Amino acid sequence: MSTLPRATGVAVTHPSIPGFTERRVPVGDGVTLNAAVGGTGSPLVLLHGFPQTHLMWRHVAAGLAADHTVICPDLRGYGASDKPAENGPETYSKRTMARDVVRLAARLGHDRFALAGHDRGALVAFRAAMDHPEAVSHALFLDVLPTLDMWDALRGVTGAVGFHLYLMAQPPGLPERMIEASADAFFGHFLDAWTLAPDAVPADVRAHYLAASAAAVPSVVADYRASAGVDVAHDTADREAGRRLAMPVTVLQQDWGAALGYHAQGLWSAWSDDLRHRTVSCGHFMAEEDPELIADEIRSLVRR
Repeated sequence: MSTLPRATGVAVTHPSIPGFTERRVPVGDGVTLNAAVGGTGSPLVLLHGFPQTHLMWRHVAAGLAADHTVICPDLRGYGASDKPAENGPETYSKRTMARDVVRLAARLGHDRFALAGHDRGALVAFRAAMDHPEAVSHALFLDVLPTLDMWDALRGVTGAVGFHLYLMAQPPGLPERMIEASADAFFGHFLDAWTLAPDAVPADVRAHYLAASAAAVPSVVADYRASAGVDVAHDTADREAGRRLAMPVTVLQQDWGAALGYHAQGLWSAWSDDLRHRTVSCGHFMAEEDPELIADEIRSLVRR
């Protein structure tokens, strides 16, 4: 068991990934990331989503550790990683967070690695693959669209599903106060609404996610705020320059396109030269709802 302090200072115990060791790794600029590391073999980095920590990969990571050195960090601003105060739009840009991940892997002895990300972690993984193709050999993205396409897809009343994106895009102050006033209800809403298998997030893991999120409200909001500004600018610059992902890419998504009126595979095809896109039947938290599927897709990806 390891501990994570709540904002109140009360230590909350949380489960760990069996056979993995949590390490604190400096990644430069005064920031240290917490990462669970285990297994042997070719390196694989797994990035978590919202409102979660590295623990969301507990089943997938344990299953892949026989063949891979698996690295599961808490992203900058999340979990037990450092949470620098927002100091301009780049503090929590996906470019900055992606650089953290590349430096983390290098500090652990891996200059090139396969990369998988879910939700927010998938946006960081996308930026890492775009900015550091020499480091990212394969990329898997779970249930997300690139930032630029996401904002284009959220139109009209169907965009209500992304209400939190608009809330956290507001200038500093109001969103932080609103969320901190009812943090468990706010973050718990997504854990409940986005899953098709409630037992996939057991009570102790849910308590860990809520505690970790409540302790990280300013940095979580800063992450989302960056996605409504500087991250869009970075994606736009790549699109205008014709930059694409050259490594093998797999995208797994729910069928959001039918409800929101976009063609997800087509959107991803505009970014990737070697794309496998699959619609899955599980909910948003697919690494916890169907870990065998996700592990199999990762194995298939790294063989390409």
